[in-house]
Amino acid sequence: MVLQHIRKIHFTTKEGDEVYFNENGDPAAKYEIINWQPRENGIMEFVTVGLYDPSLVPEKQLNLQNKSLIWARNSKQVPVSVCSEKCPPGTRKVLQKGRPVCCYDCIRCAEGEISNITGWKDRKDSYMNKPLPLQCTSLNFRDLQFAQAMLFAIEEINNSTDLLPGISVGYKIYDICGSDARSIGATLALANGNEIVSVPSKAPCTRPAHVQAIIGATSSSKSIAVSTVTGPFFIPVISYFATCACLSDKTKYPSFLRTIPSDYYQSRALAHLVKHFGWTWVGAIRSNDDYGNKGMATFTETAQQLGICLEYSVPFFRTDPSAKIQRIIDIIKASTSKVIVTFLARADFHVLIHEFSYHNLSGYQWVGSETWIFDSQTAEMDIHHILDGSIGLSIPKAHVTGLREFILNEKPLNSSNNELFIEFWETLFNCKFTQSTPSSDIQRECTGHEDVTGVQNSFIDMSLMPLFNNVYKGVYAVAHALHNILSCNKTCNKSVQLDPFMVLQHIRKIHFTTKEGDEVYFNENGDPAAKYEIINWQPRENGIMEFVTVGLYDPSLVPEKQLNLQNKSLIWARNSKQVPVSVCSEKCPPGTRKVLQKGRPVCCYDCIRCAEGEISNITDSVTCVRCLPEFWSNERRDACIKKEAVFLSYEEIMGALLTAASVFGAHMTIGVILIFFKYRKTPIVRANNSELSFLLLFSLILCFLCSLTFIGEPSDWSCMLRHVAFGITFVLCISCLLGKTMVVLMAFRATRPGSNVQKWFGQTQQRLCVTAFTLIQINICIIWLTTSPPFPFKNFKEIKDKITLECALGSAVGFWAVLGYIGLLAILCFIFAFLARKLPDNFNEAKFITFSMLIFCAVWITFVPAYVSSPGKFSVAVEIFAILASSFGLLICIFIPKCYIILMKPEKNTKKYMMGKKAPNSL
Repeated sequence: MVLQHIRKIHFTTKEGDEVYFNENGDPAAKYEIINWQPRENGIMEFVTVGLYDPSLVPEKQLNLQNKSLIWARNSKQVPVSVCSEKCPPGTRKVLQKGRPVCCYDCIRCAEGEISNITGWKDRKDSYMNKPLPLQCTSLNFRDLQFAQAMLFAIEEINNSTDLLPGISVGYKIYDICGSDARSIGATLALANGNEIVSVPSKAPCTRPAHVQAIIGATSSSKSIAVSTVTGPFFIPVISYFATCACLSDKTKYPSFLRTIPSDYYQSRALAHLVKHFGWTWVGAIRSNDDYGNKGMATFTETAQQLGICLEYSVPFFRTDPSAKIQRIIDIIKASTSKVIVTFLARADFHVLIHEFSYHNLSGYQWVGSETWIFDSQTAEMDIHHILDGSIGLSIPKAHVTGLREFILNEKPLNSSNNELFIEFWETLFNCKFTQSTPSSDIQRECTGHEDVTGVQNSFIDMSLMPLFNNVYKGVYAVAHALHNILSCNKTCNKSVQLDPFMVLQHIRKIHFTTKEGDEVYFNENGDPAAKYEIINWQPRENGIMEFVTVGLYDPSLVPEKQLNLQNKSLIWARNSKQVPVSVCSEKCPPGTRKVLQKGRPVCCYDCIRCAEGEISNITDSVTCVRCLPEFWSNERRDACIKKEAVFLSYEEIMGALLTAASVFGAHMTIGVILIFFKYRKTPIVRANNSELSFLLLFSLILCFLCSLTFIGEPSDWSCMLRHVAFGITFVLCISCLLGKTMVVLMAFRATRPGSNVQKWFGQTQQRLCVTAFTLIQINICIIWLTTSPPFPFKNFKEIKDKITLECALGSAVGFWAVLGYIGLLAILCFIFAFLARKLPDNFNEAKFITFSMLIFCAVWITFVPAYVSSPGKFSVAVEIFAILASSFGLLICIFIPKCYIILMKPEKNTKKYMMGKKAPNSL
């Protein structure tokens, strides 16, 4: 019971303290905040400096009094104890892998863009009521610098007596916080004339403002949004950093102009730069927005025309999940290309740099676009030096006299708008002006006299001076257009009614030179003249990255002079001085041709050696060229050499042997002639018409010697001579044999009673017979030679790497007629000799003629298939062999037996022995 009543008590002591218990039996919590402060006498004083009361609303629970706090080592400065420093406006936090949430890296936002977390307040939309407009929560120093560049140009114009004299140019600055929605909202407000003043001025305009032009937006996506709205109203939009080639389409964006070159040229310049260094196998990473997608599409198209292949092309946006980043890293690690081309916004690239460094993606050659290749903050973030040796394109360096001093001078900003100045000052120095309400965020107090030049952050970084110059030129373009519209000389015609469309028409036509000597004009697409510097990242000994200009790309020149690399020492990945190699397949040397690998890009191929008789004399040849018929490929297949001419010559072994056999046969025949001449009175020589025997021997000499005409290089005369001599000499030889066999037959028939055969086949008739048979062959040869004679012929088909010199028949009918006539006579001779073989005689010559004809016919019957099937000079050798074999057959079979009797058996060389009768022997 007592417990129950104690739980319910609620009273006040005499000191005024309330006493009660909550449902947990606890009293009300309240704490004083005590600070130990040592005094001069050595006594430690416990000073109450604040109160913590959890019963109050959250923003009032912690209440620190305005008392001077003493910190460690008696310091009056609040000590710093953080894992990572606070991320300033314009950056976003990226957690460090495997560490607590207090440990992170600060990733800088892209130009013209602010991260969703720090750029504006996160709305809690209930979808029950109209959502509140986005509210910006941070200040982007880069965008502020662009705004100050505009203010600088306007101040110069307003102070000028030459440009718009007596006219003051006004302006409105809209903070779109990197939001497409806010950019469209601000543009609609301008187009409708219902301007929402986001930065109120101390001296508001007394009459409604008429918007004549818009300078901005920074990025391509924002510019597309703005230009889509202003297009129907023809309000000029001049961007200083939107490079997407799509904005050159005047049918979609008729009022858009820019002072920075289009990516149409940059994409092609990057492709030509990659091609210049022989990189045909590259990877690509692009921002997943208009800038990255359109720029990479143009690069890919140009790269294909130049023979460059992309192994991969992956999109990325800064808000993509970590799994997407990991997938990109896996793709790069698995790739074989060593060059990575990037079309990335700064913010996207900054997110990737941290992850690439963590995974040690070093050794790759980076090729960059103008967004990051000359950005000093990107270089500062590359603490692991994975970007050393990067090469890429940047806007040419520029200088605007007085602009740096203007930006660093806070007075113009302070005089234009107090609220903007306060936010800028507090953000720049991380301090607060005197706070009217207590705050739990303890920051030092701003004095307003801090030194701007002593701050180390992006505000004093002037590396983007080329972009500031673009802003400067854009403002002056509008001023020159207004100058022309108002017909300004010493004064301007202020009665002219300005119209945005009129201003747009005059801006398109302006052509002037700035005080720094830069020409400003726009082409029909609203783009300026394109020109890029080629930048190479070269680390120095002090750890500072130097952006060295190593070349220039000017698309206005002839194609072969557009890319101009200076003779400067380039630094590549891993500080190498050797140009890295990035190819899918090594170049095919001369003598080979490229054969594409199935299912892979055209840069991936195998090198196949050219076939015999084909060559390629250039590197990376697609095809092999066949040599002319008289030429053949060398061993390396990179040149055609003249084919070796082959024919049956006297120098080679086969030709020499055949020549020796021919000469031996002729000498052997001459020897027989000499023997016969010496023993011409003997019966064996006189028997069977010795005159025909000598003529036969003479024809055999010609047969042996005619084979020599087949040896040696064919010519017109040798081709005609060899076949004619062969045909005539053999017909003469066979005619003599035919005459001799007929003499044998007729001689025995003449011995019969009452026979008068002898007078019809005497020596005169035998001569006429031989002459007639020979004349027939001569006529056949004459007809052959006059109609289609044999001729020298280069045979390219018999031996592929050599030219076979041979004699073409001319007319095959003529050749076979000559050969057929010889065969006909040989068959007749064989028949007659066969019939006379059993005639009674001790020395019956018909038997030997029969044997010789058998050999002759056998040789020439086998000659036909051997001749037809033998290639090149071997067919000639076959014909010579047939001639020699048949000639030796006739000589040996007919005359050697007689010579044997004459020399070895003289007792048989008598008329009595020759006329002796005996029973015939069977053959």
